[in-house]
Order: sequence, then structure tokens, then C-alpha cells
Amino acid sequence: MFGGVCFMLNGHMCCGVTRDLLVLRLGEEGAADAFRRPHTREMDFTGRPMKAMVYVEPAGTATEAKLGAWIEKAARFVNGLPAR
Repeated sequence: MFGGVCFMLNGHMCCGVTRDLLVLRLGEEGAADAFRRPHTREMDFTGRPMKAMVYVEPAGTATEAKLGAWIEKAARFVNGLPAR
């Protein structure tokens, strides 16, 4: 879909990697919160921003703790969606 690797949870996209960017599904509220943190921006691979998706630049995932925290946020959001 976006030229990278995607990980699914309960039939929903949760997170992935494209080029050197982490891709997260956080929902609109979670994404809005993420954009207040450094090294983040809206996912816009089609030229149109996707309000529920976030890119995290390498500096934002430089440690296992930082990467794990981001993935946990995405998993928490996706676990709240109905299973497919």
C-alpha cells in the first residue's frame, strides 16, 4: 500500500516501516497528540495527509524505549477497533 512493511493486528494496520520512517496508526486524536512531539508528521505518501496516520523520523525511534512506546500507542489504538 505505501511501499514498505506493514504489521497487522486483528485485521487492521497497526504500524510499519517505509524508507527510514516508522508509520503508525493512532487515530485522529492520537495523531493530533503525536504531532505535538518532535520528529513526527502526518503521513502523506499520496500527497494527501492522512489524519489518523503518523510518520516518525529516525531520531524519534533512536532507542528501543522510544520505538517501543510508539508501537505500544499504535497497538493500544488498534486493539480498540472491532476485529475484522
